Amino acid sequence: MRIARFLFGGRVRYGIVEGEGIRPLEGTPFEGISPTAERLPLGEIKLLSPVSPSKIVALGLNYRDHAEEMKQKLPSEPLIFLKPSTAVIGPEEPIVYPPSVGRLDYEGELGVVVGRKAKDVPLEEAEDYILGYTCFNDVTARDIQRRDGQWTRAKGFDTFAPIGPWIETELDPLDLRLETYLNGQLRQSSHTSRLIFSPYELVSFVSHV
Repeated sequence: MRIARFLFGGRVRYGIVEGEGIRPLEGTPFEGISPTAERLPLGEIKLLSPVSPSKIVALGLNYRDHAEEMKQKLPSEPLIFLKPSTAVIGPEEPIVYPPSVGRLDYEGELGVVVGRKAKDVPLEEAEDYILGYTCFNDVTARDIQRRDGQWTRAKGFDTFAPIGPWIETELDPLDLRLETYLNGQLRQSSHTSRLIFSPYELVSFVSHV
């Protein structure tokens, strides 16, 4: 099932994507999946970021390929950092290149959407807290990251967290190929089997913070 968040008639709603249409939900998917009888053409709505998160917990060096490329030792536990919710934009929205930034980089990632409050979640129960998965671009001001020696400012500018176009609820997060394209050219390619920590391990780990 594909769950989208969209704007139509001046109102923000959630819906289930079905072919070239979308069936609006009653309320939000975090309250339960309750489709209406209404159906809208995708061409008549504006897709927004599929979630409006209170916070974004991101991971550094969670791919073996990336760690090896950076000549970094594999972490023994997840290296987490936060991106502000003000960085979130939806699909097809422009990323703003700040004048203070010398080099802007893309980082295509698998986004994990937590469906309910998660606190001190055991690993074996973590999957039950996940609503679904989406595409996430961890945009980074690489020159600022190198100067600062940490990630908050470099990854926290407005528009530095494109998300979408929707949440996919029925897939295996451990068997996905992730590819990032820039102007039609493939720039990044990896597979979630190369993850150091699985989405389930990450949800459990972060819930204990």
